[in-house]
Amino acid sequence: MMVPRCMFFTKGVGTHKEKLASFEEALRDAKIAHFNLVSVSSIFPPHCEIVTIEEGLSLLHPGEITFCVMAREETMEPGRRVFSSVGLAIPAESGRYGYLSEHHGFGQTELEAGEYAEDLAAEMLATTLGIEFDSDKDYDERREVYKMSGKIVESQHISQAALGAEGNLWTTVLAAAIFVL
Repeated sequence: MMVPRCMFFTKGVGTHKEKLASFEEALRDAKIAHFNLVSVSSIFPPHCEIVTIEEGLSLLHPGEITFCVMAREETMEPGRRVFSSVGLAIPAESGRYGYLSEHHGFGQTELEAGEYAEDLAAEMLATTLGIEFDSDKDYDERREVYKMSGKIVESQHISQAALGAEGNLWTTVLAAAIFVL
């Protein structure tokens, strides 16, 4: 079975005259450019440990096929805010899986994007756990419902935002959850 034993978060920003090279610069800034990244969907495995980026990187090798949940956005418009965020929600009950969410776009700050991504992950988890929620309530109200249910133990996010660079350059932002098998 290929079930990750640990996961770490990372983020980065890059700029370059070429779109692809801008993405490469963001990968380098996030310290993950030397892996063969494979995007997967949104399940956080049971018993998966969250580790620091340093610990996670020490367990991987250059060229390794590495699974991740990644959000990325790019712009070539000077001054346009781009953001990317990955949210996580973990159930209180040991042995159950959690959810990761990707959120990316234009205009939001890192905090706004992060709270939204975190809320998305918690909402996906809540629906599988039978927690009632009202999507019309604001983030803080919904978060309080999740906490009070006793079924979601933790939620968090990682986010990256930047303003589009001047000078006819691409700007790329990324946020990622990197799995280690």
